[in-house]
Amino acid sequence: MMQLSILDLAPVCEGSDTTQAFANMLDLAQHAEGWGFHRYWLAEHHNMPGIASAATAVLIGHVAGGTKRIRVGAGGIMLPNHSPLQVAEQFGTLASLYPDRIDLGLGRAPGTDQPTARALRRYFDSADQFPQDVRELLHYFEPAQKGQAVRAVPGAGIPVPVWLLGSSLFSARLSAAMGLPFAFASHFAPDAMDEALAVYRREFRASQYLQAPYAVLGLNVVASDSEAEAKRLFTTQQQSFVNLRRGLPGLIPPPIDDIEAFWQPHEKAGVQNALACAVVGDVQQVQEGLAAFVARHTPDEVLVTANIYDHAARKRSFGLAMQAWRALQV
Repeated sequence: MMQLSILDLAPVCEGSDTTQAFANMLDLAQHAEGWGFHRYWLAEHHNMPGIASAATAVLIGHVAGGTKRIRVGAGGIMLPNHSPLQVAEQFGTLASLYPDRIDLGLGRAPGTDQPTARALRRYFDSADQFPQDVRELLHYFEPAQKGQAVRAVPGAGIPVPVWLLGSSLFSARLSAAMGLPFAFASHFAPDAMDEALAVYRREFRASQYLQAPYAVLGLNVVASDSEAEAKRLFTTQQQSFVNLRRGLPGLIPPPIDDIEAFWQPHEKAGVQNALACAVVGDVQQVQEGLAAFVARHTPDEVLVTANIYDHAARKRSFGLAMQAWRALQV
């Protein structure tokens, strides 16, 4: 059966705080495990008040420690912000604590704005070195050799699955050349999705890590008891995207009844393009939307995300998404 997984950004909502965001994150992960989701990934972002997953490895440990079976990982770690050795040590530690449950997805973007990227120190010096940094990181997970001067402790000899993430052809080609699984950020940057998938599958070379190409696609899914309510819940994410484009990133806003009164025509066009990969509606509509998405793009796995203001509604949305997915698989 094709797997369904979750991408979470640990959203911080208006009227709430990071402590509550982390409690909600763990609660959702525990429910996701019970519903049968395959993975629970968290993404590195910085200087964004509405996203609390900056210390991604710390949160992965918290989620893994509060669950039993579900795979937990990074979707992803923005490698140019970090030393490959430190990332290997962090994820070697996580994989030692939670064997065969930790995934490491790697991205090339800073996950933030330019001033913050400079404050992170490494990004502008190492972004162009991304392929070399990936190879260095993979090397640290290999068994240590006699006389090896630098090794990841823990990390050496621990099989942590490494993924490459991207929204362009660059990571598609690099994933293919290195024989690594690939996750495309179609949930917010879908323009190059079809071409990237084709390039990845056409150019893939089998490796010690993976024998055949394996591609995951991101998809926004908002489900509720009615189409009208699902569309209303989706206005939270639409507002957040508009605010980001206005240079006003903030906490996650509550839904509104009239999104048309909120955005300008050019903002609407931009957000609708960015969120083109979205399935919004009741269970039947979500089932049909998932079926159409899978049939058109043929991913090996789907990574769903939902930026919903109310935690109970967000949980219900993911639960209904899995209900629709199971019906689709049958």
